[in-house]
Amino acid sequence: MAIVDRSTELSDEVLKSVERAQRAAIESVHKFVDTVDEKLPALGDEHPSMRQDVVDAALDMADRLVHTQYDFLREVVQSAGKSLGASEQAK
Repeated sequence: MAIVDRSTELSDEVLKSVERAQRAAIESVHKFVDTVDEKLPALGDEHPSMRQDVVDAALDMADRLVHTQYDFLREVVQSAGKSLGASEQAK
């Protein structure tokens, strides 16, 4: 198998893996918010509730997780690009 073909295959595998992880993170946040909604009732619109603080923290955590995954993926792609460029120059 050619290097370019294998790198394309690896890129597709990495992208699919990241997508699965992101979907799992989103599903986890949905389940978490549903549980919080069930266990901690809203106190009304006048005062921020503990419930809202907990939900906001969970959403912030999920956002950070997604950004970390994107950063990882960007580094993998850059590293692969450099490796492929070095392989092509060696020929």
